[in-house]
Amino acid sequence: RVPIGLTLQALKWRQWQPAAVVRGLLGLQWRQPGKSNVTSFQRRGPRASGTNDSGPRLVSIAGTRPSVRNGQLLVSTGLPALDQLLGGGLAIGTVLLIEEDKYNIYSPLLFKCFLAEGIVSGHTLLVASAKEDPANILQELPAPLLDDNSKKEFDEDVYNHKTPESNIKMKIAWRYQLLPKMEQIGPISSRFGHYYDASKRIPQELIEASNWHGFFLPEKISSTLKVEPCSLTPGYIKLLQFIQNIIYEEGFDGSNPQKKQRNVLRIGIQNLGSPLWGDDICCAENGSNSHSLTKFLYVLRGLLRTSLSACIITMPTHLIQNKAIIARVTNLSDTVIGLESFIGSERETNPLYKDYHGLIHIRQIPRLNNLICDESDVKDLAFKLKRKLFTIERLHLPPDLSDTVSRSSKQDLAESTKRLGPGCGMMAGGKKHLDF
Repeated sequence: RVPIGLTLQALKWRQWQPAAVVRGLLGLQWRQPGKSNVTSFQRRGPRASGTNDSGPRLVSIAGTRPSVRNGQLLVSTGLPALDQLLGGGLAIGTVLLIEEDKYNIYSPLLFKCFLAEGIVSGHTLLVASAKEDPANILQELPAPLLDDNSKKEFDEDVYNHKTPESNIKMKIAWRYQLLPKMEQIGPISSRFGHYYDASKRIPQELIEASNWHGFFLPEKISSTLKVEPCSLTPGYIKLLQFIQNIIYEEGFDGSNPQKKQRNVLRIGIQNLGSPLWGDDICCAENGSNSHSLTKFLYVLRGLLRTSLSACIITMPTHLIQNKAIIARVTNLSDTVIGLESFIGSERETNPLYKDYHGLIHIRQIPRLNNLICDESDVKDLAFKLKRKLFTIERLHLPPDLSDTVSRSSKQDLAESTKRLGPGCGMMAGGKKHLDF
């Protein structure tokens, strides 16, 4: 049997020598000595950009990298920890839906980090909002941390929250010790993903040097516009036309071959589905425009699939009364992330959650070039806004080392048994359930 990868020339020149077999198995090509000034065997490398090879090649764009799982081109979300949870980053041609927290405090920060990452990476931005002028949104983007500064901030946060190994074992519950630890990501390369300082604003020079397009709904639509009842709302129609024109005019769909340097379009849509967009799904359970949002997402995803673009959408899903609409919106999105803030809830004053500001739920991960989607091994996730950085960590609750809970439960159980009648068929007089 001929070993795999062993060429006929290697058989002819080496005559089944062990070294030739090893070279053949490693995928080395044989070249006759004397014809070039290089070694006889060379490993097959990546195709050069100037060759006429018709094989597929990944597009080389600044601020992107290919996925190690499915080869899909990825962009950073602006949060390295979130990139890790999504399998390396946000895939080109997909939609990331962020379910806003109740008071809309932390979801705008994720939205702005995504846009700030686009400015730092040199990508084209498209910012759409019905609440705030896109120019004002860009002025409030967080400032990027350089590699040295981000390492310093990361080391300070680790030092401030560092505890001895013995204390860690005492504070972490026993069931968490068997689970794999989620590595805290340190400063990574400046080519893909950055850290951002939430206490500072991005320099004005970076905003002026960037290429961005703004869509402010009150400026794009007039009050006298008449639309058919069965079609989309006027705001959604105008936004789809605006996105389509930017994609086609600037060649993000590949229709402009004269543009040598290719780029990525980052689309950010804020508060989609709110009453400010003319949608009534948040006001009534069965509104007249209940299908406008799903139609908009269907057309938007079709535009993204055929272009070098990625989209992030924030949506107040907690205001949508019809749960069926939420299910359809989730199915029409590729990645869905939910933010649950502790503000206004009993967890805000609970000492068990004093180290966190809320929970983050990874509800859906896209299925790209696979039959099934990749599910994250980490389920219990929490976020907190430190002095400057927004971090995502595994939720660790301290164990209850006191015996007050067990004693109280025993007392309640004893009181419930006193209320029971002599027979099992009788109903309990108390509020406790039967315990057989």
